[in-house]
Amino acid sequence: MVRFFRSGNLASRVFDRQLLSPCPGATVNTVRQFYENLVPSHTIYDIDCPDYSFRKFTDDGKYLVAFSRNHQDLIVYRPIWLTYSCNEECDSHDLPPKAKKFDSFFKLLYSIPLASSNEYICKDFFLYMECHQFGLFATSTAQSSESSATEGAIQGVPSIEKITFYLDICICVTRLEDGVILDEKAFWNDFINLAHSIGAYLYEDLLCIVSLRYQTIHILQIRDSGNLVEVRRIGSFCREDDELFLHSHVPTGHGGSFLPGIKQRLLSYIFRKTWNEVPDQSSRVQHLKKKFYFHFQDYVDLIIWKGAYNMIVEQVSRSTDQNLAFFAVYNMETTDIVSLYQNSSEELYSLFEHFYDHFHANPQNSWHGNFISSHSNDLHALDQLRAIKNKASSSSQFVKKMMASLPYTCQSQSPSPYFDLSLFRYDEKLISSIDRHRHCTEHPIKFISVRQPNVVKFKIKPGFRFWHF
Repeated sequence: MVRFFRSGNLASRVFDRQLLSPCPGATVNTVRQFYENLVPSHTIYDIDCPDYSFRKFTDDGKYLVAFSRNHQDLIVYRPIWLTYSCNEECDSHDLPPKAKKFDSFFKLLYSIPLASSNEYICKDFFLYMECHQFGLFATSTAQSSESSATEGAIQGVPSIEKITFYLDICICVTRLEDGVILDEKAFWNDFINLAHSIGAYLYEDLLCIVSLRYQTIHILQIRDSGNLVEVRRIGSFCREDDELFLHSHVPTGHGGSFLPGIKQRLLSYIFRKTWNEVPDQSSRVQHLKKKFYFHFQDYVDLIIWKGAYNMIVEQVSRSTDQNLAFFAVYNMETTDIVSLYQNSSEELYSLFEHFYDHFHANPQNSWHGNFISSHSNDLHALDQLRAIKNKASSSSQFVKKMMASLPYTCQSQSPSPYFDLSLFRYDEKLISSIDRHRHCTEHPIKFISVRQPNVVKFKIKPGFRFWHF
């Protein structure tokens, strides 16, 4: 098989592109290989930068999202892209003085107030709809443990008085200039884990919100107009008519309580699975006592912690065993639990290792999210994962560590070609594609060519004078 565009000379690659065509379906990967030659080579220091909290670039690179220091305002920039060039080696005297100004590289589109006086923007939360260029942000009041519990609240779970999801900004090119807020959805006296978007999952036009206090999964649809419409609520009830059916069959004034609908589905699945494990009728009762009834209260005490649209729901124990967690696959149409795995399950880890990309469920029309390097689509990443597993002292603890990130938060990985493990190797302890803050290190971060293992393509030196390339 001929490998195209692998020359070390950029001009030669561009010339070859005019003569040769990549294999069907390999166009994007072929274009990404050009970044072997397009690497950072110079840093401009002491930039006159505005005092904002910069969140991130959108995956398509069109917008830079930032928040004001008081977390009240939303600021959006548009990259101007290439502004200056050098003849050969780029040196400080080759660039004009205005090259040290932030405005020379980014154009301010707008700055709008997003939070009221008693609210704050959740700085770690931002989701982006690439197809419509919508941005999802969140504001909340200060966390309070004294908020009055309303009907349906689960005791012992912290609360936030109000969490509001704004669907604003980026509806189209013209609307990007004013950042109009299209719609909002309020959750009163609730607690939703918005750190790194853990409590929210966006897939296509569906937004999954996990309410920890009310143990409810809200499924919202984002219409083309930007309106938020609640299409499903999973928690106390699983079907739309469950509440009506219950009220029509329970006598008026009945003071008894019922387990939430999703918890009943879970207990029913565990019971049937335990029942079918033993074919002998005479041994089933003893097996049920040992495997089901003995742990019945532990199953009842499980709480929903995370969820995703592919409906892998993580349920953690409220007991002293903090490492105990289960992953339930829930079918929204039939309202059944399809499968259940403990966080130490080797079967689940095998699925995780071979079908990693399916746990992310990136939008089908995304030109960026579908090309994130992982151990299920890249042999280099798979070899690296298996090497880490072989070095682990305990296989069970390694599996639990890997499963701790499930269900994956959406848009948590950068699709940058510099993180493509088929192009570059780097120390993931120092830097990775995961959207997380990392401690600054004095050691340089080396990006080494995979095709030429002894060639360092570029370095990042955090520390003195910020970052050095």
